Amino acid sequence: MEAVRLFKSLNRAQRNTFIACFLGWTLDALDFFLLTFVFYPVAHDFGRTIPQVTFAITLTLMMRPLGAFIFGWLGDRFGRRIPLMIDIVFYSVVELLTAFAPNFGTFLLLRALFGIGMGGEWGLGASLAMESLPTPARGLFSGILQQGYAFGYLLAALVYWVVFPIFGWRGLFVAGALPALLVIYIRAHVPESPVWERNRGAAKSFDLRRFLKEHGALLIYAALLMTAFNYMSHGTQDLYATYLEKQRGFDPDQTSKIAIVYAVGMICGGTIVGYLSQHWGRRRVIILTAICGMLLIPLWIFAPSTALLLAGGFLMQFMVQGAWGVVPVHLNELSPGEFRGTFPGLAYQLGNFAAAYAAQQQAWLADHFRDANGNPNYALTMALVECFVFLAIILLAAIGPEKHGREF
Repeated sequence: MEAVRLFKSLNRAQRNTFIACFLGWTLDALDFFLLTFVFYPVAHDFGRTIPQVTFAITLTLMMRPLGAFIFGWLGDRFGRRIPLMIDIVFYSVVELLTAFAPNFGTFLLLRALFGIGMGGEWGLGASLAMESLPTPARGLFSGILQQGYAFGYLLAALVYWVVFPIFGWRGLFVAGALPALLVIYIRAHVPESPVWERNRGAAKSFDLRRFLKEHGALLIYAALLMTAFNYMSHGTQDLYATYLEKQRGFDPDQTSKIAIVYAVGMICGGTIVGYLSQHWGRRRVIILTAICGMLLIPLWIFAPSTALLLAGGFLMQFMVQGAWGVVPVHLNELSPGEFRGTFPGLAYQLGNFAAAYAAQQQAWLADHFRDANGNPNYALTMALVECFVFLAIILLAAIGPEKHGREF
C-alpha cells in the first residue's frame, strides 16, 4: 500500500521521466545480456573458444567507464535529457551492426563501442530519475529503476527463447536495435532534470582537476564498492546459462525457463530491498543481502534437483539484485551536487572496468577446476568466487559513508 501511495504522489512529468529512465536501462541491459545466451554458437561460427568469446563481455565492461565519463560530462554541461537520447540511439545502432559482423575482430570492435553507449546510459538515467523524484520516494524507485537490469535479463531470455531457434544469434542483435524507438517517447514526454535546471549556471564551471582533488577519495571508495557489486552480479549471471547447459545438461528451452524464474527473483529483490532501504538505511540492507547471498550459495549452484535449483536461483538473484536496488539512490546521495551527472555513472562503470574480466576469469578457472568427468567445473568456480565477493561487499559497506535521505 505504501508503494502505491508513493507512486500516486508523483505528478505526470515525474512518472514519464521515471518510465523513460527505467526503459532506457531495461533495453540497455537486454542488449548486453543477449550475448551471454549465445557464447557457444558465436564461438562456433567464428571458429573460437567460449573463453575467447567471453572476451567480448570483458571489452564491453572495460569501455563503460569511458562512456560514463563522456556522457556524464555532457549531462553536467548540457543537461541530462539530450545526452541520454543521443546515447540510446548510439548503442541501438551499434547493436544492429553487431548482427552483421563479418568476422570476430569486427564483432569485438562493435562490442567495445556498445560498452561506451552502455556506460553512458546508466549514469544519465539514474541522475535524471533521482533528481526528478520526491525524496521520500527515492528508495522504492531506486530499487525499481535498477531492476531495469533484471527486466532486461528477462527480456533477453524471452528473445532468446523466441528468436534464436528461428533466426540464430544474429537475429537476436537485430531485435536488440529496438531501444532506439524510446527516444521518441523521451523527446515528447520527458522534461529536463529540475535540479540541473535550477543549477544550470554552475554547469559551465565543470573542472576535472577540481573534481578529482575534492572528491577523488570518495570516487575511489565508490568505485571499489561497485567493483565488488559487479563481481557479484556478473559472477552469478554471465556464465550461469553456460553452466546450466554444459554442466547440468539443460537444453536452450529449459535454460530460458530457468532464467525467467530467477529474473523474476531479481525484480522482486530489487524492488523490495530498495523500498526497505528508505526505512532501514542503504548500508544496512546491503550488508543484510550480502550475508543472505553467501548462505544461499550451496542451494544456488549445488542443488541436486531442478526444483531446488529453481528455488536457489530465485533466492540468490533476489539478494544480488536486492543489494543492487540500493545503488542508484546510494550513489546519487553520495554524489557532489555539481557533478551528479558524472559521479554516479563513473563510479559504477569504474567498478565495471575492474570487474571486466569476471566472466573470462571464471571460464578460465572452470577449465582448470575440472569435475569428475573431466569437464569444466563452472559450479565450483562460481561458488568460490562469490563467497569472496560477498565478504568484500560486507566489509566495504560496513566502513563506508551514507547520506540517507539527503535533499538535492
